[in-house]
Amino acid sequence: MEDVLEVYRRPYDPRYPVVCMDESSKQLIGEVCEPIPAAPGHPLLRDDEYVRNGVAEIFMEVEPLGGRRHVAVTEHRTRIDWAFQIRDMLQLRYADAEKVVLVMDNLNTHSTASLYEAFAPAEALRLAERLEIHYTPKHGSWLNIAEIELSVLKRQCLPERIADIDLMRKQVRAWNEDRNTRQAKVNWQFTTPDARIKLKRLYPKL
Repeated sequence: MEDVLEVYRRPYDPRYPVVCMDESSKQLIGEVCEPIPAAPGHPLLRDDEYVRNGVAEIFMEVEPLGGRRHVAVTEHRTRIDWAFQIRDMLQLRYADAEKVVLVMDNLNTHSTASLYEAFAPAEALRLAERLEIHYTPKHGSWLNIAEIELSVLKRQCLPERIADIDLMRKQVRAWNEDRNTRQAKVNWQFTTPDARIKLKRLYPKL
């Protein structure tokens, strides 16, 4: 926990940007009957019956001090999918950074081993060497700023039924562009001294 909190205390440095990453999913749900549009006196009316159209996966990247986000909507969430997200992050979004300081949970796909499953060894090593990985502890996902941003995305952009992945990508892209245009930064204030007081029960008793 303190490892992640100390990362959040680092000053902004474009050569070593701190990026938080997390994943989630959303069920794609279609309508059986067309909703009745809202009108004076009643809200939008939807039928209780619906059609399941599968699940879309969401990859969220947040640079808290840079006010930048990148959201990708995919059909799967495998080691290969994660590896391609990392490659694009390093080569496209942070091509000028010497290293990306990456904060994420320790899901089994979140390791440099995934890079070796997706790319040739030389390429995998080149990508791995540009990562400084910090894992959130077990039951400590609240430390990941990307998880907080995912909840904002779902609340602001994905509260309703969405029937297909293309429509979802369109809505998410618009939300992502708006957040980046406004450069919505994250002011993280929970520190290591705070943790030692407020979460004292989690520390070993010496």
